[in-house]
Amino acid sequence: MPDVTDPLLNLVRRRREPVVTQTVRSTVAAVISYVVALWLSSEPAPLTAPLTALLVVQVTLYATLTTSMRRVNAVVVGVVIAIGFSALVGLTWWSLGLIILAALVIGRFVKAGEFVQEVAISAMLVLGVTRVGPTAWDRVLETLIGAVVGMLFNIFFAPPVWVQPASAAIEDLAGRMRRLLLHLGDSVTGHTPVAEAAARLHEARRLDHDIVQVDASLRQAEDSLRLNPRVREGLLYRVVLRTGLDTLEISAVVLRTACRTLTDLSKARTREPLFPDDVAKALRELFRHMARAVESFAVLITTQVSANAEEAEERLVKELAASRQSREIVAHMLLAGVQTHPRQWQLHGALLAEVDRILDELDVEKRFQRLVEELDRQSREQREKYPYLEKLRKLPRLLRSRGRGSGR
Repeated sequence: MPDVTDPLLNLVRRRREPVVTQTVRSTVAAVISYVVALWLSSEPAPLTAPLTALLVVQVTLYATLTTSMRRVNAVVVGVVIAIGFSALVGLTWWSLGLIILAALVIGRFVKAGEFVQEVAISAMLVLGVTRVGPTAWDRVLETLIGAVVGMLFNIFFAPPVWVQPASAAIEDLAGRMRRLLLHLGDSVTGHTPVAEAAARLHEARRLDHDIVQVDASLRQAEDSLRLNPRVREGLLYRVVLRTGLDTLEISAVVLRTACRTLTDLSKARTREPLFPDDVAKALRELFRHMARAVESFAVLITTQVSANAEEAEERLVKELAASRQSREIVAHMLLAGVQTHPRQWQLHGALLAEVDRILDELDVEKRFQRLVEELDRQSREQREKYPYLEKLRKLPRLLRSRGRGSGR
């Protein structure tokens, strides 16, 4: 029975993955655009319309709108270039090279973006098919049909919000950092071979690759929140996740530096423990509290339920307080042992500084301040970029205030 149900469960789980959603939505939009083009275009096989819809429909509504405008811009420019060339020269090897060169150059000037090659492709297709204008404009019509169908498809059938995959990626990153901190706590007890310390350092360096993947997932989630009718507070969600990932990224960099410090200590103490037993025990407790703090921080920034967020914040505050208390104990122990064990004392100070930096990044009050600053910055940039939208937002309040004034 498990052999039968497991594939079905996997299929159900995968139906909301970006790749699956993109495949289904693009196929449906391409078929619809082809049917519409058969009705409106004079071409017997208007394949440009489904091709455009296939390239236009993206995982998010924001990406679909921006892609549609750039693609239509590229196709129209390419068709205009081809019409101009067809009136002057025919299709030869030198005219083909000239039209490609002109299309690529002009595509840069009209800001076609990643569709610069589409300008040249459209020009070549039109120039190769005919020298008469109607066929060229049929290609423009088909492109417009595909772009409009793709946009309307995403407007009426709004794509899902990809916050959950991004949240899962952030939690997975925090889980890796948590495991690394626990490994560091285990490695400081007793004698630590250089190879083992170097393995922890390589594990910390691999976090950079993980952060790149999480950032890509978060960018997709941010795009899915823009212009999406399903979301009311898209800006707040974007800022919470983005600032949270920034904090984890900084903490990962500092954590890698801490692994470098412990590796240097292991190289200097190849025949003895890194720390005395009492210090090692206190350090292990410190790393455990930090691991739980990182985990609580990830839950705090990814949860969408207020009760869970409050619980995660309470755990985070508790673990940060325990971490700072353990840090003070370790600092006093290391200071007391400087006279009896003075070698590499500067590495002890570096390790404490790195612990302080991570705890400071995870601090709840600092996070709140960062959120407020980022929300103010985003709102200010939006007002400066779209001043007319800001005037429209203020219009109802202005009308209400005038109505109250006239009623007096």
